[in-house]
Amino acid sequence: MIEELFAEFEGAFAENTIRSYRSDFSRFSRWCDENDLAPLDATSEDLAGFAEYLAKTCVGSTVRRHVASISSILKLSGREDIGKGAPVVLAMKRIYRRKGRWQRQAIPLTHNVLQALLAECDDSHRGLRDRVMLRLGYETMRRRHELCSFRFEDLEQLPSGKAALRLRFSKTDQYGAGKLIPISEVLHGDIQRWGELTGNTGYLLRRVYRKGEIGSDLHPGGIARRLQELQQQAGLELGGKLSGHSFRVGAALDLLERGESLEKIMLRGGWQAESTVVAYLRSWQASQDIEP
Repeated sequence: MIEELFAEFEGAFAENTIRSYRSDFSRFSRWCDENDLAPLDATSEDLAGFAEYLAKTCVGSTVRRHVASISSILKLSGREDIGKGAPVVLAMKRIYRRKGRWQRQAIPLTHNVLQALLAECDDSHRGLRDRVMLRLGYETMRRRHELCSFRFEDLEQLPSGKAALRLRFSKTDQYGAGKLIPISEVLHGDIQRWGELTGNTGYLLRRVYRKGEIGSDLHPGGIARRLQELQQQAGLELGGKLSGHSFRVGAALDLLERGESLEKIMLRGGWQAESTVVAYLRSWQASQDIEP
């Protein structure tokens, strides 16, 4: 039954969403088995118990995500929305009071960090790919799976003559209205040089093996791994490891520091007003107003 439901999700949700749903429901199913419960017949009391179980080892935001996933899956299977039941609502309030709603933010990849990482990129195939990846992430401020979705065929020219990339789908554009994102001449030049090696077709970001062979499309998880390798090579102590989300946070902080409004930054990065990243930016902005 559940596999049939996940099969129906194909094409209706982004791959990352389906992957997250599968992972969260699998964890819920294991907990149900241990407690002699049927996951597809779970009640609000059951989901509240699962939330309390997760809260022993997980932060509040992780518990919230699991609860939302399970609620959505059961609702889409034609069952009651147990996530809105009083037991779940009260359980989450208790968890928030104990653990808070704070969510850890990515280490910012700001412009100075970008320059330090670019300095580690040589003229090899991997070095050129890395330059494209670094500038693409910083300039477009897109999520890692969106970065990996860009193709050479998405390159367009604006009326001004500048180059742009068309983002066909995103987390906030599930139906493909599309968006043109201008890019710098430097990035455009890097993409053109990279295209000479890859045939100017297919995905922009590709795997590059140790001997320099260019492979298939780069997995979103590969972005964080490569960023951390470059961070280590550059000897950058940033208070933590860079991640695929670091591009967005770092570029947003740079824009804020240059005087851009939060509204424009939200538009650039595709964030919603209630986003935790926007809350992070507001907090950072407020900290700059405090006299030392």
